[in-house]
Amino acid sequence: MNLKVTIQFTAAFLTLGVFAQQPNYEAKVDSLMKLMTLEEKIGQTVMYGGGWDKTGPTVSTDNVKFIKEGNMGAMLNVYTAKATRDLQKIAVEESRLGIPILFGYDVIHGHRTIFPINLGMAASWDMNMVENYSRIAAEEASAEGLHWTFSPMVDIARDPRWGRISEGAGEDVYLGSEIAKAYVKGYQGDDLSKNNTILACSKHYVAYGAAQAGRDYHTVNMSEDELRNVYLPPFKATVDVGVETFMSAFNELNGVPTSGNKFTLRDILHDEWKFDGFVVSDYTSVNEMIPHGFAKDSIDAARIGMNAGVDMDMMGHLYRKFLKDLVAEGKVDEATINDACRRILLTKFKLGLFDDPYHYSDEKRQQETIYKPEFLKAAREAAAASSVLLQNNNNALPLDKTKTIALIGPLAKDEYHINGNWGGAGDRKGKSVSVFEGLQEFLKDNQIIYAKGCDIVKDDEKGFQEAIDAAKKADVVLLVMGEDHGMSGEAASRTNLKIPGIQPKLIKKIREAVPNKKIVLVLMNGRPLNLSEEISQVDAILEAWFPGTMGGSGVCDVLFGTYNPSAKLTITFPRNVGQVPIYYSMKNTGRPIPDNNPTQDYKSNYIDVPNTPLFPFGFGLSYTTFQYSDLKLSSNEIGMNDKLTATATITNTGTVDGYEIVQLYVHDRFGSITRPVKELKGFQKIFLKKGESKTVSFTISVEDLKYYNNENIFGVESGEFEIAIAPSSDFKFKHTFTLK
Repeated sequence: MNLKVTIQFTAAFLTLGVFAQQPNYEAKVDSLMKLMTLEEKIGQTVMYGGGWDKTGPTVSTDNVKFIKEGNMGAMLNVYTAKATRDLQKIAVEESRLGIPILFGYDVIHGHRTIFPINLGMAASWDMNMVENYSRIAAEEASAEGLHWTFSPMVDIARDPRWGRISEGAGEDVYLGSEIAKAYVKGYQGDDLSKNNTILACSKHYVAYGAAQAGRDYHTVNMSEDELRNVYLPPFKATVDVGVETFMSAFNELNGVPTSGNKFTLRDILHDEWKFDGFVVSDYTSVNEMIPHGFAKDSIDAARIGMNAGVDMDMMGHLYRKFLKDLVAEGKVDEATINDACRRILLTKFKLGLFDDPYHYSDEKRQQETIYKPEFLKAAREAAAASSVLLQNNNNALPLDKTKTIALIGPLAKDEYHINGNWGGAGDRKGKSVSVFEGLQEFLKDNQIIYAKGCDIVKDDEKGFQEAIDAAKKADVVLLVMGEDHGMSGEAASRTNLKIPGIQPKLIKKIREAVPNKKIVLVLMNGRPLNLSEEISQVDAILEAWFPGTMGGSGVCDVLFGTYNPSAKLTITFPRNVGQVPIYYSMKNTGRPIPDNNPTQDYKSNYIDVPNTPLFPFGFGLSYTTFQYSDLKLSSNEIGMNDKLTATATITNTGTVDGYEIVQLYVHDRFGSITRPVKELKGFQKIFLKKGESKTVSFTISVEDLKYYNNENIFGVESGEFEIAIAPSSDFKFKHTFTLK
């Protein structure tokens, strides 16, 4: 470092030498900003990325130049302790003011140790597990120099055609909000200045999950009450637990792209919710306002994005190129840029980067942290806890360890796709455990007869006969089938929800060849699938999603009964794509189908399939059975300041100990706007030994019953409510109470 830079660097920090004594970060930020030029303030709003080759991350010479000039506030896609330290050293020791940069990465469902995809983790209904797994992700990511993850995705999604449904918690507002909070708590911990915490990022703000026709990046149009009642609450929940960053979405909302939407970014997020963190655009989403037809050119897009409330431009180049001129022309107020810069700097102070810019970039800690045995153990438990038993005819599961197994399918020995989309920095081949490897923990080699059978997509039946021969030789057939990891996630929308390729044909051929043998189907996929044919061809179906690094072991724990399945769906499985979108909390019509006459004419029904889903929200089987009884309400009437307690007795009536996810639903029968036929308002995951009973209690207050009406008033009206405690959303209400 040359003498001039050394003097400037030292002077800046001497000027800010009161940092150690000052009680608040705001004063520190103000002191620093007095030293900054407009160009340096704009530089904080700029994010560029690195690439990756066989030996590690690569960064272009232009990006290095921008760092030295103080014209870059953050970088994405650069990790490892050494790479981040080397770049941070340039920022801190070679730029004029020595301001550290943020390193961000898509740590979506794990960093090195990959957990089940988010939709799968949600199926655990276990908030402690979700928080713990995001804590592990933060431990590993921070050990590799990362400060920030672009997670959680808290979009409510009700269309399985949309590929990014795999990244969220499913269709329900209440459950989605609880899971969103658990992620933020796990990532950010209780003290951001610790070197094992990372910034969480609520995305994609907002209504991205409602993309028209389930096609990624597509248009969204909805009423404001729908926006406020369904799509905004999970985002608000993350603000309530202190999330530090938001990401604007790709979609337009009611004619305005969300990266230029002042109403959602400033009016709601900042003014209404008092969010004090910063907003980053999604990858070039500011630029994309041009093809949306909302910005006329790049300069206009930069103006709109900054004025609307996007504080940092991810990979768009627009803020760096045009904001200074826009200020000179009076089209962007310098105070707006100051506010964006202040928010970004404040976050860096909270992370402790000004106290020690390198405290995340420790190679020794990296070596000691990634793939810790306890992390792998947690990933195995998560894979088991996320696997949903959809069907188990004739007690086909658990498997008998004394039997021979025909292991068939393109994903049976797979170690690559098992990590799913957004597999982070996980080693897909060196660390991932396949189902085949999982079986080897329970069976001898001569008990496993393997045949691939076919590929996931390729139309080649040459392997069919080998698979059929294997099925004939074995006692039980175990099929491992589904999507490849790239068939869900971003830009991976599908119009066909069947198991892809010729896999369904192979299932039929095997059933025809062994009509009397038990066939178990393990699915790996990132979305609900149409299994309307498979349910009649196989005895058991285990939805394993993409279960991650330890997926094969965790899945086999369920298959052999070491873990009694407890997961339940957080997304509805349709009978076919024609039912989509389908979700449990729909609204009624003026011509609902009568319970006693489901085929009555001139009602709101299909003529070729029932209205009901194949598998409903909240559904999941166990190796034991549970009985619900004796629902009681503390009162049949409550006032606006009262609370209602609902209790029920849950009994394990089977022969195996297990967990049960008990769900509370309500229905507001009449309102100033129509209300959903059912709404989840609580849940508990309880453990019951065989024969054991427990009383489960839920408390409902008026706050739990409020909603936004079409005048955007958040409140509740007196009237009659239905209430139920049930094992899934598939039930009929039998109890009511009145709100006076």
